[in-house]
Amino acid sequence: MEHNRVQQHDEFLYNQLAEKLERNITDGVLKTGDKLLSVRALSKEQGISLSTAFKAYTQLEIRGLIEARPKSGYYVRFYNQRHRAVPQASIYKKEPENVSVDEMLAMTYKNIRTEGVIKLTNATPALELLPESKLNKTMAEAIRRSPHSCINYDDVQGNIELRKHIARNAFSWGGSISADDVVTTQGCMEAMVFCLKAVAEPGDTIAIESPTYFGIFNTMKSHGLKVLEIPTDPETGISLEYLADAIEKVNIKACLFVTNFTNPLGCTMPDEKKKQLVELLAEKEIPLIEDDIYGELYFGKTRPRTCKSYDKKGLVLLCSSVSKTLAPGYRVGWCIPGRFTDKVINSKLIHTVAAATPTQAAVALFFETGRFDLHMRNLRKALHTQCLRYIQAVTEHFPDDTKVSQPKGGYVLWIELHKNINAFEVFKAALKYNIIFYPGHVFSTDARFTHCIRISFGSPFTKEIDHSLKIVGTLVKSLYKAQLNIGS
Repeated sequence: MEHNRVQQHDEFLYNQLAEKLERNITDGVLKTGDKLLSVRALSKEQGISLSTAFKAYTQLEIRGLIEARPKSGYYVRFYNQRHRAVPQASIYKKEPENVSVDEMLAMTYKNIRTEGVIKLTNATPALELLPESKLNKTMAEAIRRSPHSCINYDDVQGNIELRKHIARNAFSWGGSISADDVVTTQGCMEAMVFCLKAVAEPGDTIAIESPTYFGIFNTMKSHGLKVLEIPTDPETGISLEYLADAIEKVNIKACLFVTNFTNPLGCTMPDEKKKQLVELLAEKEIPLIEDDIYGELYFGKTRPRTCKSYDKKGLVLLCSSVSKTLAPGYRVGWCIPGRFTDKVINSKLIHTVAAATPTQAAVALFFETGRFDLHMRNLRKALHTQCLRYIQAVTEHFPDDTKVSQPKGGYVLWIELHKNINAFEVFKAALKYNIIFYPGHVFSTDARFTHCIRISFGSPFTKEIDHSLKIVGTLVKSLYKAQLNIGS
């Protein structure tokens, strides 16, 4: 026990020191090429052991922020702030759009399963980042514990132990709920579908952020719904001013927003803005479906709050799952539908009767044993490192006027190219090299993001990934030069 306490204290110290040094690098206090204190000097200055000082430097080295030079010491390797995502101003329509499926999306899906393709597409953790063996043991244990080996239907509202843990974990995002407030589903998308059915009818208009996850468009179309795209700031989320104005002019039946680490921008709405959003919609009695699937994937010290934490009227329907954190294939999701709980349960009863019993029981047990918290600490650390390495590669390999988002969590980078570059042309050229990513075209119903691309940093950064990004960057440069020649 004593050894564990010492180990935890040591880990806290070197992580704390690594975060402090990282802030100094990102804020420009320490610049590229600056020499850092020696391990011994850092140990003496901070009053820590040599081992702790060395581990702090190792963390920064893994993240690609510093480098060790033989017989010379540690130096700041790289940090460039010129790539701040400020998407080109777009003209936004206030009329709702009938949603259509883009043929480019079909082409992307077609190639995504091709053997040997470098996939810069998947906004999910690489399999090597998931606790496969521990999940297998937990599943076996959950089945042994079950009186009927998990072959029976579970309660229509979902596994009671899982719902209890979801309710307890709500404390981390500012929530105060009970197990009775939770309805389990087969993934987050099903949760959102049930919530949409509870608040809207075919022909209704739903406000969504723009750009947004392309799967939303297919969902809206399949349910006969129209969408009104709300412009989104790459750092602070949707424009409340635009939304407030639109509410007065368009009959918006509900809103569907990702408020933490949006896909594809990666931005997080500040807490005060979340509160303002909830109050704005509550005044008009407009429901908000909040997709919080990325909320646990924060890189900072604390989990961001949710809009649901400010909900006083039961109008916020929060949706989430473990698909982005623990086990995509388990299809364990949930929603907290507020005043619409009975409608959501009715939809679940009609469409699926009950979610899969074994996977719900396994995830509940994974929460209970504390394995989930430990796994998430490791996953967040890995994703933070990968995010920094991918940003560095884009900065090094893409044209100087490229802009890339600076997410504080999640899985994706939003890359803005020169306005004359057609991202789909880059996509087609990259396919010849067996590299695939998502062109910006698929994240909106019109052509406002044709010069943008989205890549995922869910896979560990490797030489192969670096080489792939170098190829894409070279293709962008070639297209840009071709455009200049045409112009001249």
